[in-house]
Amino acid sequence: MIRRFLILALFALATVSGQTPPSLPASFQAKTIHSPAGADIFVRWGGSGPVAVLLHGYAENSDSWAPLAADLMKDHTVVVPDLRGIGRSSKPADGYDKKTQAKDIRAVVTSLGFDQTFVVAHDIGNMVAYAYAATYPDKVVRLVVMDAPIPGIDPWSEILLNPGVWHFNFHGPDAERLVAGRERIYFDRIWNDFTGDPRKPDEATRNFYAATYAQPGGMRAGFAQFAAFSQDAKDNKVFEQTKLTMPVMAVGGEKSFASLQAVIMRHVAINVQEEVVPGSGHWLLEERPAYTVALIRKFLDGPPLAPKAAATTGPSLYEERSSPAEYLFPAD
Repeated sequence: MIRRFLILALFALATVSGQTPPSLPASFQAKTIHSPAGADIFVRWGGSGPVAVLLHGYAENSDSWAPLAADLMKDHTVVVPDLRGIGRSSKPADGYDKKTQAKDIRAVVTSLGFDQTFVVAHDIGNMVAYAYAATYPDKVVRLVVMDAPIPGIDPWSEILLNPGVWHFNFHGPDAERLVAGRERIYFDRIWNDFTGDPRKPDEATRNFYAATYAQPGGMRAGFAQFAAFSQDAKDNKVFEQTKLTMPVMAVGGEKSFASLQAVIMRHVAINVQEEVVPGSGHWLLEERPAYTVALIRKFLDGPPLAPKAAATTGPSLYEERSSPAEYLFPAD
């Protein structure tokens, strides 16, 4: 029995030993910035050129942007914060509504001496990015949102009926007690449910993120992101009354949100470009990193998107659509 256990342990070690968890470029600087909204935000930044702020999602932290950050830093200044309550940022008792977290991000941007930026977001980061763009519309040059809903924005009610989003309502002290010491099991359920490739995220990445959230207060703060959704929905209904005018690229994984991401964003923005990452589930930078990086770079570096000619039908006078088949993106 002991021999069998040792063999299995060695096999698992060998499987993981060839893998490394995600990590931002070692050349990036790091500091913690105090947000007047009541949090201390850990941020890393590097590169030079136009500023791009990258906002990560749940079940991950800012290291999830490693492939994109390494590419963009060649000709952009890349700013990558840990959201409030996640990673090495502080874990206050409250302030997890996305309107408040937008203030955190603004504090980061201005404290580093920047003003107007690109904003790229994924998952929960989408929600913070939308609040940021709606609160500071003249400070966002272009916006990329990837594979997640926006609370309160159609079809939010239908999304909430999907049993796959069980984790939206799994929070509170009892949930914390259930997950304590079992963080990896909890996150495996989320990673597995939303991936298009059961090998992704890989073992090293899963262990890394699970350990991050297992820090004292980590799960409480993570759950608080979901507990704030009801307030986020109220805030977004107000934001929705004034449409975003900057160019927006809405990206969905083919096996996840797909074109639904663009459907959502057309409710809140007038200049939306729709993209779908072939073969990918929710974890775009783990499943199709090279393709996703190329897609984002093409949008950020692209020419200004002129308004379309007036039309009598359609969701927007400014809507921009394109197909992945039009471009030669790298295979992963």
